[in-house]
Amino acid sequence: MTPPRLPRSSDVRGAVRLAVAATAGVTDLVEAMHARIVQLPGFKAPAIAGRTSGITGLVYKTVRGVTRLAGGSLDALLGLLPPALDAQASSSEREAVLAALNGVLGDYLANSANPLATTMTLRSDGRTLDRLPDSPRGLLVLVHGLCMNDQQWLRDQHDHGRALQRDLGLQPVYLRYNSGRQVSDNGRDLARLLETKLAEHAQPIDRLLFLCHSMGGLVARSALHFGAQAGQRWPTLVSDLVFLGTPHHGAPLERAGQWVDILLGATPYAAPFTRLTQLRSAGITDLRHGNLIDDHGPGQQRFARSVNRPTHVALPTSLRCFAVAGRLARQGGSPQAQLLGDGLVPVESALGQHAQAERSLQIAPDRLWVAPSVNHMTLLSDAGVYRKLLGWLK
Repeated sequence: MTPPRLPRSSDVRGAVRLAVAATAGVTDLVEAMHARIVQLPGFKAPAIAGRTSGITGLVYKTVRGVTRLAGGSLDALLGLLPPALDAQASSSEREAVLAALNGVLGDYLANSANPLATTMTLRSDGRTLDRLPDSPRGLLVLVHGLCMNDQQWLRDQHDHGRALQRDLGLQPVYLRYNSGRQVSDNGRDLARLLETKLAEHAQPIDRLLFLCHSMGGLVARSALHFGAQAGQRWPTLVSDLVFLGTPHHGAPLERAGQWVDILLGATPYAAPFTRLTQLRSAGITDLRHGNLIDDHGPGQQRFARSVNRPTHVALPTSLRCFAVAGRLARQGGSPQAQLLGDGLVPVESALGQHAQAERSLQIAPDRLWVAPSVNHMTLLSDAGVYRKLLGWLK
C-alpha cells in the first residue's frame, strides 16, 4: 500500500491559524447576537457595542482567550516539525484548493502573515522562474482569474499559452498571484516584478504580450497604469493585450453579495450575520464595478451600501487590445439569456462597452468577439476562441 501523503507543516500551521481565527470570529458573532437580544426593552444594554457584560461577558472572553492560547501553542509546536515535510512534491489538488482559499480569504491571509497566503511569482511548468526565458519572438505573460492559479490554464488537455508557443513561437510565462488581495495591490506588485525581472535579464526582450482571463485582465490593466505612472520601462515593450471574459465594468455576482449585506443589515437581530457575507475578499469586492486603482479605505468601507464607481482608466493607445466575451445563449436567444453572458460576466462588461461613452474602453470592433455557447471557464479551452486568438496575434 502507498503510504498516505503527509501535509506540509506550513499548511497545517496555516490551517490552525484559520481555525483559531474562525473560532474567535464565531464567538464574536454569537456574542454580538446576544448583545442585540439584551438590548430589547427591559434589559440593560451592554457597555460596549457588540459585547455582553457580567458573567455572560466573562464566558465569551474566556472562550476567546483559550482559543488564542491553544492556537498560539499549536503554531509554535508545528514550527518545530522537520523542514522535510515542506519539501514534499505539491499536487494539483492542493494547489487548486490553495488558489480557491486565497481568492476568498486572500487579503486576510496576507495581512495575518498566514503561511497559506500565495506570493506573486512568474512560473513555467509548475515551477517558479528565477529569470525570464529567452523569447526571440515575444514573451507571452498569462494572468489567471479569481480563485485560480497558473496550472489551471491547462483545461481539457489544451493550454492557450503552449498552443501559441507551438504555432507562433511566443514564449509563455504564467503569473501566480493571490487573487483575494485588492486588484490595485496586485497591479503594483506585478509592475515592480516585471521591471525587476526585465532588468535582470541578460538578453533584451523586444516584445511583451498579455493574455488575461477574468480578473487577470483587471490586474494587467492596473499594472500597466502603475508602471507607466512610475516611468518604468516594461510598459513600453507591451504590444498586445488580450482579455478573455474580463469584467471591465464589474460582475453581477459581487453586486448580489452587496445586496445580501444590505438586506441582512436592515434587520437589527440579523445584522451580526453580515459578518459572514463580509468574509469575502477585497479581490472579490473589486469585481463589483471593476476597480483598478481605487482604495476602499480602512475597515469595512468596501462593504458600504453606497460606494462610488471606480475611477475610469483608459487603455493605452500604444498597444493593440482584444476582448473575447462568452455567451451561454446561441445567437438569437432570449434577452434574459443574452444578458447572462458567460454565466459570470455580461457580454458588454467583457467587451469593455458601457452606456456612458466616456467609460467605454473603445476597443476597435474588429478586435472584439463574442463566443457562442461558451461559459466563463471554457473560454480557456474552446477551439473557436483559440482560432480567434491565433488569427489576431499571427
